Amino acid sequence: MPYDKYETVIGLEIHAQLSTRSKAFCGDDASFGGDPNTHISPISLGHPGTLPRLNEKQVEYAVRLGLALGSEISLFNAFDRKNYFYADLPKGYQITQDRAPICIGGSLKIRVGEEEKTIRIHHIHMEEDAGKSMHDSEEPYSLIDLNRAGVPLLEIVSEPDLRSAEEVDAYMSAMRQLLRYLDISDGNMEQGSMRCDCNVSVRLKGSETLGERCEIKNLNSMRYARRAINYEVKRQIGLIESGGRVEQQTLNFDPASGVTAPLRDKEDAHDYRYFPEPDLPPVVLAPEYVEKIKQSLPALPWELYHRFQQEYGLPEYDANLLTQEQPAALFFLALCQHTTNFKAASNLIINKITPYCNEKGIGIDAFPAGHPHLAAFIQLIDEGKVASAVAYQHIFPVMAAEPERSPLEIARSLNLIQTSDENLLEKLVDDALAGNPAEVERYRKGKKGLIGFFMGEVMKASKGKADPKVVGKLLREKLG
Repeated sequence: MPYDKYETVIGLEIHAQLSTRSKAFCGDDASFGGDPNTHISPISLGHPGTLPRLNEKQVEYAVRLGLALGSEISLFNAFDRKNYFYADLPKGYQITQDRAPICIGGSLKIRVGEEEKTIRIHHIHMEEDAGKSMHDSEEPYSLIDLNRAGVPLLEIVSEPDLRSAEEVDAYMSAMRQLLRYLDISDGNMEQGSMRCDCNVSVRLKGSETLGERCEIKNLNSMRYARRAINYEVKRQIGLIESGGRVEQQTLNFDPASGVTAPLRDKEDAHDYRYFPEPDLPPVVLAPEYVEKIKQSLPALPWELYHRFQQEYGLPEYDANLLTQEQPAALFFLALCQHTTNFKAASNLIINKITPYCNEKGIGIDAFPAGHPHLAAFIQLIDEGKVASAVAYQHIFPVMAAEPERSPLEIARSLNLIQTSDENLLEKLVDDALAGNPAEVERYRKGKKGLIGFFMGEVMKASKGKADPKVVGKLLREKLG
């Protein structure tokens, strides 16, 4: 199949559940979990005579995201009814924004390999979520949990700027990272806090005309999204190459079989019979309100990524890892208030602190030892009082277990302070060379890498307490 003749065109609709305490239009608990059908009320159940009331935090969080993405914030906001029947949408309609979304435009940069690309945002609108239906093929009925019905959502609609499953993965990862930095959503795809609909089409390379698109609904895993897109692209190309045509449809992806299957013909706007929500008045935002939110925005991940390289001199690899999650980035900044060895601080966080926290199942901000002691740990190595490997292997675990003790105190109690006594170290070097005459001869014939072997022998004899700098100098002198 000549897949390389075609270009993939993808637009994404990301649905992000917001981390508000209550639902979008009533006071029901919006948290994840709970026994089925316990986070409900007459309003979320759509009982006649009940009236919605707007959640102020949903508006604030929408503005925060729009500002971070460079969107234009609509000061005039109105709500609409999107009519369709699902068993898990008790009212028979969804309150959303059709005519006047709160955020227009904007963009998000992604990185795929070595390439950076800008993905344009079409708009962001506020709406409410539906409940959850569970279908067991062996049972003659479905189960409905309405705890999620009415939970506040932001739908983030991209332009069709994505060209591969890898770009979709990068875009979703970057958006989840931003949602977490802004503290407006946990972005937990396993719990359904972040889902996406993928609009996929193909066209011949060089063509400017968009192909017929199919929408793959409710993908709650990046792995599933990649598999679904790759399958759908091949399906559409195969259909076109065999003389058929792609029908505009809404599709479901089955992770077990790895294939997409039609749910229904794709709806257009008129199928939803949008009309203005009569029970919610328009919301008018003051410019001062938007400016106040703008001033409260935290440092954003791409800002910290460049700052860590330019101001703190970190390599791209370190900057990328430290900015994946905001707590790690903030931990690094706090640690750098106590040390000027920024690379050592980065190494400590990446190689020891993060793995420790992952193993214990705690956040990095709950790491037992404080920043002053961690800075003292780095200084202990920098001053040559303890070898780096020894400090990481023996002192770090004690610091985590007994965070009130200083690294120097721990080093002394474990008898780990390095010695730079040249008389003692010279004897250890002489013994190492005398005990390995064959290696000495090989070194002098050009096997310069054996310097590490001799260093290891001296360190072993000193039980790790020999100053490597002094030992290296003595070895080079005696080996010639």
